[in-house]
Amino acid sequence: MRLVNRLAVLMVVPLAACAVGPSGPADAGWGASPAIPPAQSSLLPMVNIAPVQGAPDGFTPTAPAGFLVTQFAGGLQHPRWLYTLPNGDVLVAEADAPKEHDEGSGLSGWIRKQVMKRAGAGVPSPDRIVLLRDVNDSGVATTRTVFLQHVHSPFGMALIKNQLYVADTDALLRFDYVTGATEITSPGVKVADLPAGPINHHWTKNIVADRSGKHLYITVGSNSNAAENGVDAEEGRARILEFDVDTGRLRPYATGLRNPNGLSWQPDSGALWVAVNERDDLGNNLVPDYMTPVKDGAFYGFPYSYYGQHIDTRVKPQRPDLVAQAIAPDYALGNHTASLGLVFYDRTLFPPRYRGGAFVGQHGSWNRKPRAGYKVVFVPFVAGRPAGLPEDFLSGFLTADGHAVGRPVGVALDAHGALLVADDVGNAVWRITPRNDGKSADSAFEPK
Repeated sequence: MRLVNRLAVLMVVPLAACAVGPSGPADAGWGASPAIPPAQSSLLPMVNIAPVQGAPDGFTPTAPAGFLVTQFAGGLQHPRWLYTLPNGDVLVAEADAPKEHDEGSGLSGWIRKQVMKRAGAGVPSPDRIVLLRDVNDSGVATTRTVFLQHVHSPFGMALIKNQLYVADTDALLRFDYVTGATEITSPGVKVADLPAGPINHHWTKNIVADRSGKHLYITVGSNSNAAENGVDAEEGRARILEFDVDTGRLRPYATGLRNPNGLSWQPDSGALWVAVNERDDLGNNLVPDYMTPVKDGAFYGFPYSYYGQHIDTRVKPQRPDLVAQAIAPDYALGNHTASLGLVFYDRTLFPPRYRGGAFVGQHGSWNRKPRAGYKVVFVPFVAGRPAGLPEDFLSGFLTADGHAVGRPVGVALDAHGALLVADDVGNAVWRITPRNDGKSADSAFEPK
């Protein structure tokens, strides 16, 4: 039997039974000093996705004691990223991979494409941004409008004065914005081309403005898992770019970041942090996703090494000179968790212990046994630095029999200080607030 035919037969059986390799021990890839075991290799990638299943009526995810979860908006179309405007309106980027994308190329790509379909991805991209407005301050979006359409796999959004910047998969766009507007009909202006092309493996482009409004920082993911498309295909990829708003100049700010997504400013230190989705196919417990403060001019290893100077022997040719410069990230977020969303809590609605800490949206593994992610975690910070292991903050997206009724992606804070979570499988935005029933949201963490 030909190999492809064998694979076609395998795909008929439940995906949980298709995992290649042994079940791993508990994931130790967390915190400031994660375990980095020896790399393992296999002919085929491990496949252990959580197939999508419709949520039961009345479903809400689970938050810690003392918190309330409500559905801010439902019935969306693959909501990926969130942005809160100064007037309290919430923008939702409804998007998926563009047609110009290599997820289905090659044997491994074909397998991944079938897996992603089971996971609720691979849908035609809605290519629009929706505006949600809570008119009555009820915690539920009472109106929604198509704010911006005919964009190309939009993702990151940032407002500087009266200019709204949107990161398409292949361009940075600028639109005039009027406070309270419910739609933008102008074509906008392309202010910069962003790396895309016929491969465009990691298509998402996120943006965040600095406090001065003079610069935007733009994430650009790699064009491969680990340079299997050739090192030349990584030119201009796997990095964060700095865009000068006045001059339009783009420059590399930090490089060697395989798939950076979430960007957020830590309120105590003022540092820009990024959440990075690391590489696959090195074993159940490699490589940890991570978050780290971004240092200007720093190199973080991709594709030649991971988590500092651990060499990836699959990459040819090797570059020991670059590996010697690779900086290890500051904080691991678990192996294959697909940690994408990142926002620091800088408001006062939540109890004091949350202030300065990070919320991370973990989209969930497709290639780990047992599965990892499929939740939002909270990382406490003290004096601008992580202080302890992550805590589950929003979970319950996996059923007892291993199906996914939701997958968290983008996280943001609304105008009141509540946490918003985009769920691109549940097609919803969830809102989490402290309860107003006299039960402290800190009570779950008080000594017993």
